Amino acid sequence: MALDEVSSIDEMNQDQLRGKILESLREQGFEIRGDALVPPDPTDKEGIRQLHAEAVRHRIAKAKPSLKRHEDRLLGFIAAGSEVVPNSICPRLVLVQSGSEAELLFRYVCLHWSIPVSAGYGRRLRFLVFDDSNGKLIGLFGLGDPVFSLGPRDQWIGWGSSQKKERLQSVMDLFVLGAVPPYSQLLCGKLIALLATSREVQQAFRQKYHGKRSLISGKALDGRLALLTTISALGRSSLYNRLTYRGELVFRSVGFTRGSGEFQFSNGLYEDLRRLAVEHCQATAKHVRWGNGFRNRRELLRKVLPLIGLSRELVYHGVQREIFVAPLASNAAAFLRGESHRLTSYDRTADDLFAWFKERWLLPRAARDDAYRGFDPETYRLWRLS
Repeated sequence: MALDEVSSIDEMNQDQLRGKILESLREQGFEIRGDALVPPDPTDKEGIRQLHAEAVRHRIAKAKPSLKRHEDRLLGFIAAGSEVVPNSICPRLVLVQSGSEAELLFRYVCLHWSIPVSAGYGRRLRFLVFDDSNGKLIGLFGLGDPVFSLGPRDQWIGWGSSQKKERLQSVMDLFVLGAVPPYSQLLCGKLIALLATSREVQQAFRQKYHGKRSLISGKALDGRLALLTTISALGRSSLYNRLTYRGELVFRSVGFTRGSGEFQFSNGLYEDLRRLAVEHCQATAKHVRWGNGFRNRRELLRKVLPLIGLSRELVYHGVQREIFVAPLASNAAAFLRGESHRLTSYDRTADDLFAWFKERWLLPRAARDDAYRGFDPETYRLWRLS
């Protein structure tokens, strides 16, 4: 849409929305220099958390009508420190089904993340990890469709466009991953990351997607999972870096994002912008099988921001996040390049991965730091009792 069509928009509403956006960006902690957003020091993780705080608060408020009435029951899955016995921990993977109690718990826990958690895209597998020794939740992770273009990932694999179109179906993205307290205080985030690469997850993926038809191409899906990708939440990651299994790196750092996205508008303002875009902008990046509409939030923002006198460059928030790949087979890259039809998957069972984690991280951490014992599940409550 040409900029001269801005006159068709109510000028007062346009000025008010532009002012609200600029005020919100400053309140989040951004500096605005010309058309560019400047975030805090990338090594200041607390500063980066503060950038996301407003969007997180908005998501919690939005979820309140549907989740608050379940909070007491859901808090029953969060352990008190006194209920956790490190030497007795026994993790169990549970695949989340739509409409289940597990899905409610998954949604509730995701509201506690430092950054807003996406619901995932396209194909999706979500897992909860419980401690069978006490029935409490250790953590969770979710797999969703990866983006088509991710430079550092594509360079690591070494594939071309045609190979990517054929084999991207064998890649999934970890859109959320982590442990809940008090297990997080025992480094169980590393356990959750290891379990995401387990044979059981690959089997669940194959069972759900093998033979299913791709929405776009119509081709039957292979069902083999060769690679996981993930992007750290707060700049450089201490969770994935140096995470090993029997001395071999499980996650490999391959680079950083460019620092673009839409979280800086995810505090209620995005809905105002979306309504404006639907009324005044033409969605150009669409596919007949996807239906009508904008391809993603970034496309919408780049089209609508100029209509209210703001630069489309404001989609670049400048918060670079570390990109990791986790090969699930010894020949993962060659398979994804189409050089091998056979995928030589690692045979890492959940039990084996936990046994490694227990000796390498869990028991040493518990021996030197017993702060986890003081955790009170009431501190995990999102909404006050009323």
